[in-house]
Amino acid sequence: MANFEELSKSVISGNLAKVKKITQTLIDEGVSPLDIINQGLIGGMSVVGARFKNGEMFVPEVLVAARSMTAGIELVKPLISAENMPSAGKVMLGTVKGDLHDIGKNLVGMMLESRGYSIINVGMDVSPEKFVQLLKEHKPDVLGMCALLTTTMLHMKDTIELMKEEGIRDQVKVIVGGAPLSQDFADECGADGYAQDAGSAVDLCNRLLA
Repeated sequence: MANFEELSKSVISGNLAKVKKITQTLIDEGVSPLDIINQGLIGGMSVVGARFKNGEMFVPEVLVAARSMTAGIELVKPLISAENMPSAGKVMLGTVKGDLHDIGKNLVGMMLESRGYSIINVGMDVSPEKFVQLLKEHKPDVLGMCALLTTTMLHMKDTIELMKEEGIRDQVKVIVGGAPLSQDFADECGADGYAQDAGSAVDLCNRLLA
């Protein structure tokens, strides 16, 4: 008989094969799909998030754990209707125009997903016009923009200005992050918040959507 604790531990250690095996066993035993996700898979990833925040785990380990959690969720997803799939909110993530860094952004996405958020990852080198078009299309609760270069971070301000012009700024919370950024820059460009790492991004989204 498989159990949630065993599943959580396998997620924490990033053992993808074991996560898939235990998840499948739980499905075969008729365990509630939402319990498998919440108590087993997300339960494990919550521990990973806390350890990452405390400096006890590092980016490569978190990515491996997140990958194993996602593999488990993929097995369970077909058993849950879209309406019942729990979601804390919808977050769109993208790297601004001229910037091709995405490890940090992908990590933020994985951490948010592990806390029940639906993620729309729109990739890198996204222009203000493209962001606005995608915001109208997907209607997320939060837009997260990241930049790793001082030369590209100014596009965040351009995007927010264009959102105002298009009349959609008040429909979505905007958070920004990336190495050269600061809270001062976030205030200056008109964002709702700044996150210095993936753990803070989760806390920030929780706060903004509370």
